[in-house]
Amino acid sequence: MKTTIKALVASASIALVSGFANAQAPTTLEQLLEQVKNDRISEQRINEAREREFLDERADKQALLRQAQATLRAEEQRGDRLTAQFAENEQTLIDKETELDQAAGTLGEMFGVVRQASADAYGVISTSIVSAEYPGRDEFLAEMAQDSKGLPNIKELEDLWIALQTEMTESGKVSKFTTEVVDLDGGSTTQDVVRIGTFNLVGEAGYLTYNDEDNKVQPLGRQPEGFQVATTQDLLGATSGVVATFIDPSRGAILELFKQKATLTERYHAGGIVGYIITGMLIIGLLIGLYKIISLTAVGGKMKSQLNNIDNPSNSNPLGRILTVYQANKTADSESLELKLDEAILKELPRIEAGINIIKIFAAIAPLLGLLGTVLGMIATFQQITLFGTGDPRIMAGSISMALVTTAQGIIAALPLILMHSIVAGRSKSIVHILDEQTAGIIAQHAEAEKA
Repeated sequence: MKTTIKALVASASIALVSGFANAQAPTTLEQLLEQVKNDRISEQRINEAREREFLDERADKQALLRQAQATLRAEEQRGDRLTAQFAENEQTLIDKETELDQAAGTLGEMFGVVRQASADAYGVISTSIVSAEYPGRDEFLAEMAQDSKGLPNIKELEDLWIALQTEMTESGKVSKFTTEVVDLDGGSTTQDVVRIGTFNLVGEAGYLTYNDEDNKVQPLGRQPEGFQVATTQDLLGATSGVVATFIDPSRGAILELFKQKATLTERYHAGGIVGYIITGMLIIGLLIGLYKIISLTAVGGKMKSQLNNIDNPSNSNPLGRILTVYQANKTADSESLELKLDEAILKELPRIEAGINIIKIFAAIAPLLGLLGTVLGMIATFQQITLFGTGDPRIMAGSISMALVTTAQGIIAALPLILMHSIVAGRSKSIVHILDEQTAGIIAQHAEAEKA
């Protein structure tokens, strides 16, 4: 109330000042008094008009308040009605579900069996390679197994029956169809694919696998042995008849294991430095052996030619050089001639037997190097066991591979080297035997000539 009075006084003061400013300034006290009275009456009228305006607005606000209160009471009544209706609907739903259960009877058990059968069929069909030829067969089964809320109708039961029958029928067929094959480099090509029942898919790259997550056909990361893959190409190119090929009865599980199987190259490199040394010795030994076989064969051929022409010795072969020594010492006695010929044979032996002992040494060292690799591999294995324990055998696999592979490499290298040494030593001995035989004959003939 005090605030209102202060506002009125302020308004009157402002009006009085403005009135003084607008009206003519009084010149006498009577004129000033008359002007104050007139201004007081004007201010009173203004205040009364403002008071009436405030009262009118108050009445309007009261009307709005009463209207809002009425709306609130109406909404509260409506909420009560909806709550009661919701409770009635809940009871109705319970009653209807009870009626449905009573009406369904034993059909509920059939519904459970159908859902279980659909789930089992979905697990088989979604991962089956038959879906590569007939895609989209698992969508209906997924809906039956998971999303269906009511009892299955006749059509759905027939579709389930057809899906199972189709899988059984196609499992006994060898079918050829065209599909998109995703390459290992990320690209894709459209090519002919042969499906062997529900076991394997084969294509241009060999055995294929079916990825059920994105419904794509792709080659194996690593194919089996070459002779096994070759049979798949025979099957791919056949149009009729019987074609022998290899199949995976585990539906791809065995083929997946081939991805983890080490190749011959990987096994070889598992031998490490010791394996490389053994390989180097094997190659050097075989090269020396081949060289000696070729050279000794050539020498043997020349000596056979020399045997057919004893009277004309040639310096191109050991026998010719020995005959040359004989021709130069025909006048010597038998003992001196024998010594001269023995000396000539001794000069020929280094040329004939050169390199043979190296092959023999390599054949003896190779198994020892394999044993060294085995020891080094076992040392590394025990070091890994000390550091990491025996919880993960794959940690020790590399060292164990080295231990086993080097042993095998040493034995594998020794066997051909021993065989090569035997062949080369036999050739050299045959040549030396011819020289000894001819020398003995020459000495005997010369001794007989001296006695005569």
